[in-house]
Amino acid sequence: MSENQNLLAEQRRALILDEVRRRGGVRVNELTRRLGVSDMTVRRDLDALARQGVVEKVHGGAVPVVEASTHEPGFEAKSGLEPTAKEDIARAAAALVAPGSAIALSGGTTTYALAHRLLDVPDLTVVTNSVRVADVFHAAQRTTGQRQGAATVVLTGGVRTPSDSLVGPVADQAIGALHFDVLFLGVHGISVEAGLSTPNLAEAETNRRLVQSARRVVVVADHTKWGTVGLSSFATLEQVDTLVTDTGLSAQARAEVCEHLDSLVVAGEPEDDTGG
Repeated sequence: MSENQNLLAEQRRALILDEVRRRGGVRVNELTRRLGVSDMTVRRDLDALARQGVVEKVHGGAVPVVEASTHEPGFEAKSGLEPTAKEDIARAAAALVAPGSAIALSGGTTTYALAHRLLDVPDLTVVTNSVRVADVFHAAQRTTGQRQGAATVVLTGGVRTPSDSLVGPVADQAIGALHFDVLFLGVHGISVEAGLSTPNLAEAETNRRLVQSARRVVVVADHTKWGTVGLSSFATLEQVDTLVTDTGLSAQARAEVCEHLDSLVVAGEPEDDTGG
């Protein structure tokens, strides 16, 4: 394959990261052959992934970064990971939102992407413990003015985490007094054994309250979250109604999800059109 100018840097880096995680390491010369790009292009991609903290460069290639179960990346660091998948997931998740409903959005970069997709859904009440999510709706109102049908946003109080979520007793008390139709929940990790988990103990408790207050729980998580386990579990897979993910989720993982959840939506596949 000749120099591939059509493959976006973002797509290349996603492929490289998947290969690093699957094989436990990659070599530059292998990646140049597989991707059809120059040695210099691959090295730039590895530099970018290393800056995001997801790979460690070694002589001739790269290996995955082994994170402690207590490690919690900041919002900006997570924003650079799987951006295309997050946009696909946000688009598919937005299709599940009915006008006039009361919904909750947890903290996270995928729910942040979803918030942008909900700006044109009329008469929503949005409960969130995410400063970033609330800012999406507030910025839209500042730009367009208080238009008819604009969302009513309820931002909980609490202590701010590295991912810009508000957690702790104040947030827990506010959420516990509310009831919403659908919760859209971003997660640090999801697995059969640990369920939904996070490295932040306070955030785990706040997420428990969110799950308890929702009639329906929809997890929005790209394929890299599958098999990741944080320090604290806050929900089992049986407490989740729907997982919205991307096409990178393996066939084995899909089968395991379907054993525990009522619904799996794979963004970017034809089934999205029917909600399957």
